[in-house]
Amino acid sequence: MTELPDLEELVNASHVVSLPMRVQFRGVRHREALLFQGPAGWGEFSPFLEYGSNEASSWLRAAIEAAWDGYPHPVRDEVPVNATLPAVGQDQVESVLAAYDATHTVKVKVAEQGQDLAQDVARVAEVRRLLPDAAIRIDANAGWNHQEAMAALEALAGFGLQYAEQPVASIEGLARVREEVARRGLGVLIAADESVRKESDPLAVARAGAADLIIIKAQPLGGVRRALQIVADAGLPAVVSSALDTSIGLRQGAALAAALPELPYACGLATGSLFTSDVTTDRFVAVNGALQLRQIVADPQLLRRHAVSSERSAWWRARLVECYGELLGTEQ
Repeated sequence: MTELPDLEELVNASHVVSLPMRVQFRGVRHREALLFQGPAGWGEFSPFLEYGSNEASSWLRAAIEAAWDGYPHPVRDEVPVNATLPAVGQDQVESVLAAYDATHTVKVKVAEQGQDLAQDVARVAEVRRLLPDAAIRIDANAGWNHQEAMAALEALAGFGLQYAEQPVASIEGLARVREEVARRGLGVLIAADESVRKESDPLAVARAGAADLIIIKAQPLGGVRRALQIVADAGLPAVVSSALDTSIGLRQGAALAAALPELPYACGLATGSLFTSDVTTDRFVAVNGALQLRQIVADPQLLRRHAVSSERSAWWRARLVECYGELLGTEQ
């Protein structure tokens, strides 16, 4: 990344929005994000509200890279994407999937707090009924312990899972689950997400042999170029995913996927379909199951329509200032 832009420039250029969602996702019905425009285009800073400044500063680094440095040269001009199914009831599965174009791959959220395994099985079973030929992957967001994970994988393996993403929390736990899955012959690959992006050493999961593939996200890993280096160093297949971004952030994820030397799996970058509106009139959504690389520009009218209250705007700008201080500390 080039030299940090002036903080005052970032603050003055920022727009804070709240986008309504079709269904609840990660416990929210509105997604807040801070956006700004730089010489190379638009950047998005949208760490989840519970993240501290140290973790959130990587998201700011990624936003500055997008707006000031732009993206590396792509090796492909389209990126295949999966549909993402939140932890909705079985009766809502069909309507949620209907918002996606060409659902050849579906990621199903499981292990939702307050739900049980029977609900997870019913949700996955309904996806398989509706889409008998689709690739199905599940994402537990580290919501199970070892016993729960193994019971769930035993119950769900029969649906032909492509992989199970972060079934348990720790790297050691992932390695233990992966070993047990192999011992039982369940045939389910294990993917690491939080154990890559939330660890101080994103390569620890690869060194521990704890996963068959890794999930990478441009914002949490500090930008496209840093994420590309992590994939190269890890030596594992990678799936690029979003962090429930606006179209601005999704374009950044697509830049990462488009620059990877190999892309063996569909990417989790179609989450724009979970929103009822966006910050651009030309929303970055899939066509025929893929995202086409193109420039995404925020629309002034939509930025005004979805602007947050003055209190929320002040909160986000204070967060930007705090994270900027974290980045300054790492630059020195």
